[in-house]
Amino acid sequence: MNGDEDRLMQLFMILLDNAIKFTQEHGQIDLGCVKQGRSVLITVKDNGAGILKSDLPLVFNRFYKGDYARDRWDQGAGLGLLIAHWIVDQHQGSIRISSEAGQGTMVAIRFPLIG
Repeated sequence: MNGDEDRLMQLFMILLDNAIKFTQEHGQIDLGCVKQGRSVLITVKDNGAGILKSDLPLVFNRFYKGDYARDRWDQGAGLGLLIAHWIVDQHQGSIRISSEAGQGTMVAIRFPLIG
C-alpha cells in the first residue's frame, strides 16, 4: 500500500494507546495484519473495558467519551478516534469498531492495495 508514513504512525499510536489505556494489567492486546485480495486488513483487539453498545455509533464524534470510559478513566480529550477516522479516510480506507462492555474491543481497518 502507499501512504503517509507519519499519519499512519499516528493512527497506530492512537489505536494502541486506547487499547493499553482501557485494558487492565495482565490483559491482552493482539495486533493483526493480513492481505485479503486487493486490500490489507489491520486489527487491534483487546480484552479490556470495552464500549457500551449504545456508545458505539458515537465513538468517532468530536470530544465524545463514553460514560463507561469516563467512569473508569479520566484521561484523553475524546479526539483520538476522530483523528484515526480522518487518517483512514485520507488513505481511502475504512474503519469499524466492535465491542462489548467488560469484554474488550476490536478495531478493524481496511486499506486498498496499490496495483
